[in-house]
Amino acid sequence: MGLAAPLALVALLGAALGVIAPPGLFAIICIGLLVTLAASRYRLAISILALAVSAVQVLWAQGAILPPGLAGTDLAVNAQIIQLDDNGDAKRLRLKLTACNAIEAERLACDRLNQVRVSWYEAPALAVGETWALTLRLRPPAGFANPHAFDYEAWLWREGIDATGYVRSAPPPRRLQSSPDTLRKQALAYLDRHVGDDFPQRWLAALTLGASERLTQEDWDLLNASGTTHLMVISGLHVGLVAFFMLTLARGIARLLTPQSWRMAAWPWWSAALAAIGYAWLAGLEPPALRAMIMTLVGLWVASGRHAPGAWQAWWLALGVIVLADPLALWRPGLWLSFIAVGLLILAWQGRSRPRGWRGWCMALVRSQCLLAPLMAAAVLFAFDRVALTAPLINLLAVPVVGSLMVPLGLAGWLLAWMPPLAEAFWWLFAMLAHGVQASLEVVVAWSPLWYPEPWQTLPVTLSLVLLTAFWALPGFSKALRWGSSALLVALVFSLTTPRLEEGQLHVRIHDVGQGQLIELRSARHRLLYDSGPRFRSGFMPLTTLWPSGQRFDGVIISHGDSDHAGGVSALVEAHQVGRWWSPGVEPLGMPVSPCRAGARWRWDGVEFRFLWPVNDPATLERNDRSCVLLVEAGGQRLLISGDAGAVVEARLAEGLEAGIEVLVAGHHGSRTSSAVEWVAATRPRHVIFSAGRGNAHGHPHGDVVRRFRDAGSCLWNTAEDGAITLQLGGKTAIEVITQRSHRQDSCR
Repeated sequence: MGLAAPLALVALLGAALGVIAPPGLFAIICIGLLVTLAASRYRLAISILALAVSAVQVLWAQGAILPPGLAGTDLAVNAQIIQLDDNGDAKRLRLKLTACNAIEAERLACDRLNQVRVSWYEAPALAVGETWALTLRLRPPAGFANPHAFDYEAWLWREGIDATGYVRSAPPPRRLQSSPDTLRKQALAYLDRHVGDDFPQRWLAALTLGASERLTQEDWDLLNASGTTHLMVISGLHVGLVAFFMLTLARGIARLLTPQSWRMAAWPWWSAALAAIGYAWLAGLEPPALRAMIMTLVGLWVASGRHAPGAWQAWWLALGVIVLADPLALWRPGLWLSFIAVGLLILAWQGRSRPRGWRGWCMALVRSQCLLAPLMAAAVLFAFDRVALTAPLINLLAVPVVGSLMVPLGLAGWLLAWMPPLAEAFWWLFAMLAHGVQASLEVVVAWSPLWYPEPWQTLPVTLSLVLLTAFWALPGFSKALRWGSSALLVALVFSLTTPRLEEGQLHVRIHDVGQGQLIELRSARHRLLYDSGPRFRSGFMPLTTLWPSGQRFDGVIISHGDSDHAGGVSALVEAHQVGRWWSPGVEPLGMPVSPCRAGARWRWDGVEFRFLWPVNDPATLERNDRSCVLLVEAGGQRLLISGDAGAVVEARLAEGLEAGIEVLVAGHHGSRTSSAVEWVAATRPRHVIFSAGRGNAHGHPHGDVVRRFRDAGSCLWNTAEDGAITLQLGGKTAIEVITQRSHRQDSCR
């Protein structure tokens, strides 16, 4: 078993090399493999082979991504529905493609596409497992790039989704094959018939069958807010319980059949392994279930004592096998959360005697949870920028209730499914516990909601939690040192002070919200939004991904009523607090607004804000020309935002505009209806920012506009390519622009 750690390390290295894809990688691997085989260095050859297996899978996943040349074209596919979510206006499908052809013959081949995620508007009745002939319009996986926000593009990558898009209505879709009658489908149908209460039915399906798709958004919100999401994902806890039950049952039978040698019987261990495999298969062998199955199988081997590896060798072996089986798991936080937790438990209990009696096991559970709590909080905080402060206490109670009572009751009901009255009795007890757990979680979450630290707090708090875990988990530290260091770390965290802007400085961030606009401006003590971003056809508003609920904005300016600028207003009203609203005052926003009019100005923390447009009644103007035009000055540096105002408005403004615009947010996303030659000459900005969507259908920014600003010597930035764009005005040095996608290397840096 000396190969376990090297196997895991080379599998990890292979996955990383697959992403980097250095030139000549495959040739180097082949030469290395041949040389090691010729030299009879078989262990090294196995390591190189493991590296190759991992790297090739990642390279294949990279190559399966939709080529940019096929973006926006129609593709004829045969596809099986493997996941189905109903979002009201549309159904969101995850499809596994079995055939793909570009309708335009001269286009690139798309036969390497594996899985795609699409929306189907006005869809017929659908079911998981059905196969359809569809026409799809796809684009390569992409997402918004904003600081401290959910990275949708990274999620698509690690989930193995090669393209996103929507189903075309012409030619009409055709159902090729109905959903097969699988055991899992029969089990879910059985639940629908025998469990009338919808809530415990959802939890029973998720906990025992891995059907997490049945959980509602409200269920997930509650689990996330309480730090108990892991309880509803098929994990080592669930698979391990099934394996333990089968092992206990089989060993009991073996003891009856062979009283003298039952301890030596191997078949109970094989029965437990087969039960773990079967349960994971029934749960759909999704990545969490696959990971749990492998970890359980390795754990059974260790527990059997039959030429078994040590705890750390088993840890490395499980990690290596999982990465070889699914290299993309390397980018899933769940993998690291699981292995960090198991590694810490091995470290904490190594060399300790086994607990005895129920008191000993209870104390062991409490000790394990107390050791895991800070490290798991650090991992969640680092991965998701949030943490449930009460999660340690909740999990201390919820893990035994769910793991030791609810899951066994749910599984017992399935074992007695052939006797419906008994099965329903077990499930009735499950339902009572489920309602109790739900009510308890709601009370705790209402008392202590999720904590979203400020970005500057995340790293120091994470490091403090890791150090706290190290002091208590690692051997060799005295009690005085442990308590003293803990007190010091707590004092350090509470002594952190908020970094503040100085008077006269302005922090500006143009968020990446696709084809729309949302700009955040912060002074020392105030916060302003210019526009609220778009609302898409599906109802999704990018604004909802940027901040947790309960934010305070001193003011919000809605430049005009177009949905790409005002689409997020409802989300602001529902989830946040706004001190004052400005808009042209023509289109109703559903709340009292102050009209933006030329000449209106105010001063916050040494920063001056002034409206330049509209001058008179904007109702007489074209829709785009009603836009509120805002000029902001901080420390002698000026920012100008013109919304969608066109060339006619720009010509009016250019007449009285003072020279010296450092930053200009290009009008109408860079459309050729704005940024006329006279406007470019009048503003001559050092930095021009286009707020546009990647691959947008309008072709923004227009090539003529781009050339005008380049000829004027401006540095050009585009949220479609650069992601969120951040800068600061009012400093003593030149303006530095920071982009979320930091791949550019040019003179503007």
